[in-house]
This record gives sequence, C-alpha cells and structure tokens, in this order.
Amino acid sequence: MKQTSVSIIGAPTDVGANVRGANMGPEALRVAGVAEALARFVSDVRDTGNLNGPLNPVLPPHDGYRHLTEVVAWNRLVCAAVHEELRAGRLPLVLGGDHSLAIGSIGAVARRCRESGKKLRVLWLDAHADFNTATLTPSGNIHGMPVGCLCGFGPDELTRLSGVSPVLQPADIRLVGIRSVDDAEKHFLREVGIEVFDMRCVDEIGMRQTLERALAGVDADTHLHVSLDVDFLDPEIAQGVGTPVRGGPTYRESQLCMEMVADTGRLSSLDIVELNPALDHRNGSAELAGDLIESLFGKSTLIRAHQLALPPPRGRTAVNRAGPCFAAISTDGPRQTLRPGLCGRAWGASITVPKPSRVVAAPAAGESTPPVKLIRPAGNAPA
Repeated sequence: MKQTSVSIIGAPTDVGANVRGANMGPEALRVAGVAEALARFVSDVRDTGNLNGPLNPVLPPHDGYRHLTEVVAWNRLVCAAVHEELRAGRLPLVLGGDHSLAIGSIGAVARRCRESGKKLRVLWLDAHADFNTATLTPSGNIHGMPVGCLCGFGPDELTRLSGVSPVLQPADIRLVGIRSVDDAEKHFLREVGIEVFDMRCVDEIGMRQTLERALAGVDADTHLHVSLDVDFLDPEIAQGVGTPVRGGPTYRESQLCMEMVADTGRLSSLDIVELNPALDHRNGSAELAGDLIESLFGKSTLIRAHQLALPPPRGRTAVNRAGPCFAAISTDGPRQTLRPGLCGRAWGASITVPKPSRVVAAPAAGESTPPVKLIRPAGNAPA
C-alpha cells in the first residue's frame, strides 16, 4: 500500500510537558521543509494549519495531574482532526507539541480501526516509556503518561476520550529505544505486559532484528501508527528536546528504523512530537526529523529488490540474505529479470521488469549467470 495523500495537522502546545518550548515544534518542522520533503514521495500533501487550543497556564499539579483541563481540550481537538482525515482516506501527520497529544491521535486511529475492522499496531519510538500514572510520579506531567492513559490507566477524561477504554491492549503497542524508566514504572510495565525493546536490546541484537520483532505480525489488515518522540534519537544528533537521554539510536540506526517501517507498506498515521526549537541549534533537530520522515515515506539510497518484487508465489517464503544492496537483473532483450536473494526482503522468485532508461554496469557477482547490472535512478547515475 502506497500512501498518495497526507494531511499535516499542527498541534502547537506544551501543556503536558515539564519544559516550555514544544509549542514551537510545528513551525520549526515547517521551516525545515517537511511538506516539501513529503511532496517528493506523496502526490497530495495538504497542510491543514494549526489547531487552536488553550494556552499553557504554567500551574503546579492539581490532584496528581498538571494542566489536565488544557491537555484534555488539546487532545479532543487532535482526536477530531485525525479522525476526520482518516475517514477521508488520508494519512494524518500530527506535528507536536508534547507527547500527551498521542492520546488524542491514537484514540482517533483506534476508533477508525474499530469502524473499518482493521488491526492496530502502534510503534512508540521514545527514550521514555511514558507509562506513568499520577500515583507513580509526583511531577503530574501528562506527557509522561500517554501510554498508560491509552491502556486505561488514568483520569476518565483522557482514558475515555475516544469513546472506549482501554483504547489499546498491551498486544497493540511496541515501545522501542527506551532508556529512561522510573522504578515504579518498570514494575508496572512488567505487570501489564507491554512489550519493550530498550536500548540494551538494540545494542545486543541490532536495530534490524529489533524492528523485525517489533513489526512481526503487521500485514495487509494492519493499521500501523508511528509515534515518534524526537528524544528517541541520541542527543548528540538531536539537541532540540526537553528531556534528552544519552545513549539513543545513532543517525544510521534511526534511518534503518524508518526504512524498515516504510518497507512494510502499512504506515497509516504518524506523530512527530517533543521537538523543542528553544533548545535546538540552527533548527538541526527539525531538519533531522524531516530526513526521517522522508525515509518513512520511501526514500532509499538505491532501488531495492523488495521495492520491485511481486508477492511470493504460493508455497514460496520470503528470503532474507546478506549481499549487495541493489536490484540485480539479467539482460534479456528489451526486458530484464530481477534476481532474488539480495540485501533486504527479496521474494524467492524472479520477476521481469522493463529496462530502466539508464543502467550502470556493476561488478559481476562471481556466479555463472548473464551479466549483472545495477539499477539506479537516472538522476543519481555517475557520469
């Protein structure tokens, strides 16, 4: 499934955060050229502008929650806007704003999944588990509670915001990149059964296997929602966040993560949150977020086999072999045959594709086959 229409929804608020500045995130992302980047991969990009919610009153917590009334108001706005775009068959891209906004966006996605009969998978990319409750943390900052609220642990105004509670079952969500979890939160995560891929997991098995496990079971009947907190990234490459935690994914690990999500072809909604331009350097974190969004929508260095191949024939299974990262083809008159077994997910069968307008010879693969050539986009071919 290739998305052909995306709607950008700005949600400029930091009412759920402990550090001011995330309310400037949507404009920083626009300045970084997010819409223009999307237009290179999506035929119809529409910026719906910013939602207009209450200002941050900058008050202390009350009954365990800070700015609950304002957080609820913003999430109602986000929930309605996201649901409207989903009903219109468009992919909503929410530009935050703090991560409490995910209660509204994922609430709308879950509602749409109930209406359409689709399964929901949420990929939560964050340095923090965001599974706190008012009894677990004294801060009252709701941007540390959205996963808990979505799973039914929190005030009714948020847990039932989209009409049902819980919005998510533990099996619906995967947390990736986690490296900062409060002590009580650790036990709560284990008790509820949320699947967490922390940075130790990434260190031990690599980002590729981590994402393969996090995306296992995603299929044509799955609505895949990605909620990307910019502090998911290591602060050495993304300074513009209010709650940085060292030891996060590198640039290449982050790009691989996004490319593997794109490979599924199931991305159907997206949040980009917690970008804080007040703490950034020359808008570098926003530009990096723009790079990652491009990869989520299909940007790739080369044309890979899985981007051309058809579904596997009956009785064939997908293969996943290491090897040259390009589409190999054998020349046969006006058409050429794609060979399986290359880097990435190539199906265990050859397919025939039209010749590209320009091809560049590549070294032979060392096997007794017709000459192998390398497909590149025409603009990238060397002189």
